[in-house]
Amino acid sequence: MNHSNASDWIKVVQSLGEQFASRAEAHDESDTFVSDNYAALKEWRVFSAAIPEELGGGGASHREISDMLRTLAQNCGSTALALSMHQHLIAAAVWKYRRGQGGEAMLKNVAEKQLVLVSTGASDWLESNGSMTKTDGGYLVSARKHFASQSAVGDVLVTSAPFMDEVLHFPVPMKSAGVTVLNDWRTLGMRGTGSHTVKLENVFIPDAAIALRRPRGAYHPVWNVVLTMAMPLIMSVYVGIAQKAAQLALGHTRRKKAAKPHVPSLIGEMNNDLVAAEIQLNDMLRIANNYDFEAIDQNGHDILTRKTNVANAAIRVVTKAMEIVGGEGFYRGFGLERLFRDVQAARYHPLPEIDQVKFSGEYLLRD
Repeated sequence: MNHSNASDWIKVVQSLGEQFASRAEAHDESDTFVSDNYAALKEWRVFSAAIPEELGGGGASHREISDMLRTLAQNCGSTALALSMHQHLIAAAVWKYRRGQGGEAMLKNVAEKQLVLVSTGASDWLESNGSMTKTDGGYLVSARKHFASQSAVGDVLVTSAPFMDEVLHFPVPMKSAGVTVLNDWRTLGMRGTGSHTVKLENVFIPDAAIALRRPRGAYHPVWNVVLTMAMPLIMSVYVGIAQKAAQLALGHTRRKKAAKPHVPSLIGEMNNDLVAAEIQLNDMLRIANNYDFEAIDQNGHDILTRKTNVANAAIRVVTKAMEIVGGEGFYRGFGLERLFRDVQAARYHPLPEIDQVKFSGEYLLRD
């Protein structure tokens, strides 16, 4: 199959999604990573879908990756969310590659070996955590990195740590001495993402591995790239979950002989929230513009604002779907209860709403 065709990629994830849906409940109940799903994604070379064809990848656009994740999320939210964490790192690297800023070797390596990249940006943000000590030829790093999705099977940890008054960014092979994945992912929702804590204990990072140095605690233009690439992909997952919840609520109501008089109004409210989520996600993708944007603060602000709005709207959709369905939705077997738990995670991605409104307010008050 020629995977560079957008409709082909959607067909791939639709086909895989049907298999994934059959396993979603078991992974949720046992807190186990969706490893079988990842094996299937590797087989179909989905981990290199966004990598340019000249580097051995599938050449999918940023918007196509968003559509793939949104489609997958309707079948297994955990698989889609874990995959979005890999895909947003690839997207940021593609943005740099297109500007002649490096990344070619890494992208070729991922395409060739179907490597899985693990991000820790969500827990690190401006300050980062851990410690770095200078040593011959590099640094020794110790830290605990939380919310490291897919760390159960990851190949490379893309992370950072503070050194003096700077934060240094670098990749770490997951098999490096001193890297331990703590089996601690026991959560309300998104239980199949394998987002364990990764413990680094005196891990050697060579000088040559340092990809970026930035002032600690200060907002840096790199975030305008990372956020603009990452947030549309991550929020695509939650819009997919909201779409699935709306489908379940509508299907259930249509099957009932007589809906209560207030139900059409609830469905109308749910629809309004779903449209709000879909339109603002689409606007995030417009800003990302298939990698053609500049790393300006306006983009970071605009993306974070829309992220909050999409997250809140998606949560409202699933909450309203539970209200429409009523008591049946409380049963796990119906399928809505897991969507309700999974969608709650939308609020924890950078930036949580209370941090985002402060960030946006300060941006808007600049001279």
